[in-house]
Amino acid sequence: MRILTGTAKSDHVSFQFLPKTIDVFGSIVLVEGCDPTRSITWVHAWTVTDGVITQVREYFNTSLTVTCFGKKTQSDISSITPPLHCPSVWESSLPNRVGKSFPGLVLAL
Repeated sequence: MRILTGTAKSDHVSFQFLPKTIDVFGSIVLVEGCDPTRSITWVHAWTVTDGVITQVREYFNTSLTVTCFGKKTQSDISSITPPLHCPSVWESSLPNRVGKSFPGLVLAL
């Protein structure tokens, strides 16, 4: 965290943000990248409103799967019966390349 916020005590400590993919889903921009020297992968999920980033979600060393929910009315919600199938629209690919095991997380848009 100190490296990312610029409060690290040493000038020799650095962190590389090398974007590998950029994908857009409506107002959500997903950027996946890595720091190859540290074997770290990351995904940023930015919410963009009127050309301005209004929210940032950041995931490090996590296998991220994104699923998309449409806007539902109350009658749509009451008609859903388990199991609810939510197909993935995007999956991170970099954790597979690092050769480590990472926790998985589902991000619902």
